[in-house]
Amino acid sequence: MTTTHPDPTIPNSLVDDPRIALAFPTLTEADFNTLEGIGKRIHIPKGDHVWSAGDANMRMFVVVEGEMEIVDGRTGAHVITHSKGHFSGDIDVLSGRPAVVTGLAQTDLDVLDIPADCVRTIVGENPALGEVILRAFLLRRNLLQELGEFGPLVVGSRYSPDTLRIREFLVRNRFPYHWEDLEELPRTSSMLAEFHVTEEQTPIVVLPNGDVLRVPSNLELANGLGIARPSQADLYDLVVIGAGPAGLAAAVYGASEGLNTLVLDSSGPGGQAGTSARIENYMGFPGGVSGQELADRAVAQAERFGVKMLVPASVTNITCNRQGGHEIELKDKSTIEARCVILATGARYRKLDVGDLERFEGRGVYYACTNVERILCKDSAVAVVGAGNSAGQAAVFVAESTSHVFLVVRGRDIRRTMSSYLARRIENSKQITVILNSEICELKGNVFLQGATIVNRVTKEARIEPLSGVFVMIGADPGTGWLPESIKRDEKGFVLTGQSLLQDGSWPLTRPPYYLETSCPGVFAAGDVRSASVKRVASAVGEGSMSVAFVHQYLADT
Repeated sequence: MTTTHPDPTIPNSLVDDPRIALAFPTLTEADFNTLEGIGKRIHIPKGDHVWSAGDANMRMFVVVEGEMEIVDGRTGAHVITHSKGHFSGDIDVLSGRPAVVTGLAQTDLDVLDIPADCVRTIVGENPALGEVILRAFLLRRNLLQELGEFGPLVVGSRYSPDTLRIREFLVRNRFPYHWEDLEELPRTSSMLAEFHVTEEQTPIVVLPNGDVLRVPSNLELANGLGIARPSQADLYDLVVIGAGPAGLAAAVYGASEGLNTLVLDSSGPGGQAGTSARIENYMGFPGGVSGQELADRAVAQAERFGVKMLVPASVTNITCNRQGGHEIELKDKSTIEARCVILATGARYRKLDVGDLERFEGRGVYYACTNVERILCKDSAVAVVGAGNSAGQAAVFVAESTSHVFLVVRGRDIRRTMSSYLARRIENSKQITVILNSEICELKGNVFLQGATIVNRVTKEARIEPLSGVFVMIGADPGTGWLPESIKRDEKGFVLTGQSLLQDGSWPLTRPPYYLETSCPGVFAAGDVRSASVKRVASAVGEGSMSVAFVHQYLADT
């Protein structure tokens, strides 16, 4: 068994957090002896850096004697102190991404230096010790993100769509950050002057090395933080396009079964599920789990098996069966070769059919419901549009911190499309009003959303509600507009697979297609992007896992 962290210098907000014992354990003598047989013992004089924020391909350090202080890479603020029997590192040890924090020798320090490859081996081959390390890595990153005090500084207005985009990108890619809202910052002018920028040049991101990025694109931000990395192989056994539940499941199963696997995603892990505050009917999580937490765990699992992730990476085309493989073209015109491809690009919520919609997107109209968006609507009234489980969960989630929630539903009964446990909770909530047979027909406001007109589709009666936010979770459009014509789709744009191709007459080979195979042999589709799929997280994970079995069959036959 591990013991709790004895160090009294953890942040005050975490002193009573029950996760601290698991996030900062003291190794048992047996575990220490195991690691001593793997690591190299080194001495670091007092005051020297063990590593610096921004260093890539991190290692894990186990304290033998002395104390190691962890500080924020940008501000130098104290995070925590590791003493004898503690180990450093978080999920970036597994991923190879640059470190967010800096490690200093607070005293003369002796440590065991354990390379990342060895850490992966321990996690994979020593279940008990591996669980201690992996759990600590995950919890440490979660705690850093929740504190909101460490990592790069984001300065921008809550009414700026670019500020929202940057914050969402950082969260999806598990990067802790500190946000200063221009609308609440008392010393806005002096802070902007400090970085030599005007309000018109915001949002800005101040990197740990002091560099300032002005309104960076996701790619510029990823490059600045070291998240973006080039492809590391000339040919992959499997390339998965999309990092939602289906794509991550395919990556985990593919890599765990020996396939050299690469995952491509345009924004970050999670997919549509990552926009959900809580998923309560996913097996194995009786207390529910947020979509982003589920994605974070899957990414850590995939990286443990050696999966490579390329984010942000926007795919623009696939050339099928090119010299026995497939060529994937990215937006930057670079190409990646793959023996097999799994399409897991999912679906996206449809937009409201109202005028002036774009003006309010990111300024009150949102297509995700996580803490990133919820904090923007605190103590005010909001509307959630939709009747599925995602909309129901969003309504329950935002009701925790807003004055009231209006659930706007086109149909006459939420129980037709929503799980009964969720519908019952909504019907019994005093914080939520369900408005049936209705839709939003007008958005109101100047710089930001201030209200909406809701019309009853039967009686035509209109009501105007003051709102600071509208969360849109209606329908689903597949992410397939970039696909070549050779990959056949149904009338709604979802990818045809298996027997549907025989009925369609588009299957090119004499052998029958595998169940999840597209009209391009060796290219498979899984999850919400696939025609006739069940739009649930569990089914997406199942299809992603199943698709790898067909990949093996395809590779064995070619």
